[in-house]
Amino acid sequence: MGQHNIEEEIEEIVGGEFEREPVPQSKLRSWKSFLGMYAGEHAAGTEFMIGPLFLTAGVSAFDLIIGLLLGNLLAVLSWRFLTAKIAVDNRLTLYYQLEKICGKNLVTGYNLANGILFCFLAGAMITVSATAVGIPFNMEMPKLTDTLPNGPTWIIIVIIIGAVISLIASKGYDTVSKAANWMSPIIVLAFVACGVVALGQLGVSSFSDFWNIWGEGSEPFPGQIKFTFWHVVIWSWFANAAMHIGMSDLSVFRFAKSATSGWTTAAGMYVGHYMAWIAAALLYAVYLKSPEAQAFLSNGEAPPVAPGPLANNAIGIFGIIAVVLAGWTTANPTIYRAGLAFQAIIPKVSTFWVTIIAGTIATIAGLFPAFAMKLLGFVALYGFILAPFGAVIVFEHFFHKKAGIVKNYAEKANIKFNNAVFLAWAVSFGFFYFISLQFDVFLSFVTLPAWLLCGVLFLVFSKRLQRKHQ
Repeated sequence: MGQHNIEEEIEEIVGGEFEREPVPQSKLRSWKSFLGMYAGEHAAGTEFMIGPLFLTAGVSAFDLIIGLLLGNLLAVLSWRFLTAKIAVDNRLTLYYQLEKICGKNLVTGYNLANGILFCFLAGAMITVSATAVGIPFNMEMPKLTDTLPNGPTWIIIVIIIGAVISLIASKGYDTVSKAANWMSPIIVLAFVACGVVALGQLGVSSFSDFWNIWGEGSEPFPGQIKFTFWHVVIWSWFANAAMHIGMSDLSVFRFAKSATSGWTTAAGMYVGHYMAWIAAALLYAVYLKSPEAQAFLSNGEAPPVAPGPLANNAIGIFGIIAVVLAGWTTANPTIYRAGLAFQAIIPKVSTFWVTIIAGTIATIAGLFPAFAMKLLGFVALYGFILAPFGAVIVFEHFFHKKAGIVKNYAEKANIKFNNAVFLAWAVSFGFFYFISLQFDVFLSFVTLPAWLLCGVLFLVFSKRLQRKHQ
């Protein structure tokens, strides 16, 4: 099917989102479209959770402030020189690109896992928004150790928020982008205001006072692990591993006019994953001085991390609104991506309905606070599972000629299950997951080795497989 002369027909067939065709030239967008989306998505709901969770992990000032500078830089470079580069060269969604390499049957399993994990992440953001909406109703807030819903009020609020977010996401990329562009300045302003107010509440009047909030670090809270400098660097680099080295954001950057749009991710990393994480940590530092938090600590329990009350304590109703919007701007593109994953499995179902399905799963996940309260561990696991599949795309794109393998082999050989891909992923995942469990290694530390091994093994196994089939 030629994309240039029957663009309108393609748009009608795939609902305007070009799930199984390269994005045509006339639909490309400038870097400004991505700036708002990334600033909005990453100065968002997860930030209200992650900042405080760093404090529960006992980080020192140097580990946090310098570690985040380095880790976020590595993330931006990954987006710019890997994800955006490949996206602009091919202009395909992650799912269609993988189908060409892996075969329909193998990629179906990947798409299902990817879509569900995206839904769980979006569910955590619905949880974050619910902690703000529940304030006027005197709703009991979830604790760090909570797994199940804690009452009917919680359930009703989560369902309503999930329904609204799902409808916005189902309208497609344009609506998601517009929502992010509109909301992100409000959220960024709220994070700045929260940080400034919290500094005043903590009595900070100099940089040394600010530094001493974390100081030399502390023992982690009950049930949490201790974070060092390298924990912060590696975790912040791979917090979005599925999106950059895992290539999920091929689905977003395929709309970019050039690979330089990849630099717009810096807005998300340094406004969101730097300023906002630190501002959110300051909110929690204020709460830790309260009698309620001290009572939890004296009982050997970690004080709850509920973004709504934390922001409300700093800037009142504006804080409540900001937390609700922050949950939306993360959940919206996440549900959109999950919808694309499900679309690849059931291509005859419209974009609207697969996104509604994704939103429903996300809403159900949002009912369970554990996804939000264990966010550091969940994000590490999520990246570790999915990132190696991105290595298959990266290594094939850059090294297929040197390795002497056929690009998009499953499509060209008409095979449904590429054993080279599955074996490369299974060996790298199994080996490094065993190391993580056996030697108690933080999962983010083995994400890069697993990614590299998967890419190399894919080239080796592909060479052998393709030689047999010749």
